[in-house]
Amino acid sequence: MQFEQPLTQGRLIRRYKRFLADVLLDDGREVVAHCANPGSMMGLDQPGNRVWLSANTNPKAKLDWRWELLEVGGAMVGINTHHPNRIVAEAIEAGRIPELHGYENLQREVRYGGNSRIDILLQGRNRPDCYVEVKNVHLMRSPGLAEFPDARTQRGQKHLRELQNMVREGKRAVMFYLVQRDDCSKFALAEDIDPDYAAAFREAVEAGVEAICYDCAISPREIILRQRLDVKTQDGKNRCDRAADNGYSSDTGTGHGAA
Repeated sequence: MQFEQPLTQGRLIRRYKRFLADVLLDDGREVVAHCANPGSMMGLDQPGNRVWLSANTNPKAKLDWRWELLEVGGAMVGINTHHPNRIVAEAIEAGRIPELHGYENLQREVRYGGNSRIDILLQGRNRPDCYVEVKNVHLMRSPGLAEFPDARTQRGQKHLRELQNMVREGKRAVMFYLVQRDDCSKFALAEDIDPDYAAAFREAVEAGVEAICYDCAISPREIILRQRLDVKTQDGKNRCDRAADNGYSSDTGTGHGAA
């Protein structure tokens, strides 16, 4: 995903009311930016952090700026939660995610289940539909370890149940964790933050929901998918190999059975 125009640099003054941030631009102007991130942003929204904003070209927008990136501890982090779906969709279409390769049709924001919308629906001949739910990840409390969630999330539990229902109907279901930072080498659930989500995750995986995690390469020009990370929980088991176990081949793009 490339940014449509050059980003503007500044320093964070404060984030408040979740969706607002005061920023001192490098040219000396103090502006208010929209923060498209409903999470806690634990460890990220410290005053003084280097940030990058995009100019809001929507004439109906209330604010002229959107907060896109920040730098913390020498790492680049994407904080805009509107981008992950696009980043993953572009990577699928470019053939950069072997686990999701070989589908002829990709749709976004498709209604399904109990009044929900799936982030990405993949369809192909002679294989079950694939429902992909994308979660943004940018929490890191231990060096190199990305974690999700950064706050309790009943909505996240609902999505896991919806995916589980798709598996029961003979569909393929994938929980895709996108780490929007470039300093992580592994991924785990933050079970101490939301043990209920962790329990729902384990139940979903045991029922056949796949878990996939990739990180990103991030710069003020673009955010693109980079490499796959293992998905683990506190029981020490790798939760990232369900696709191979179910007969989905990244080489042929075909499946030998429903996930």
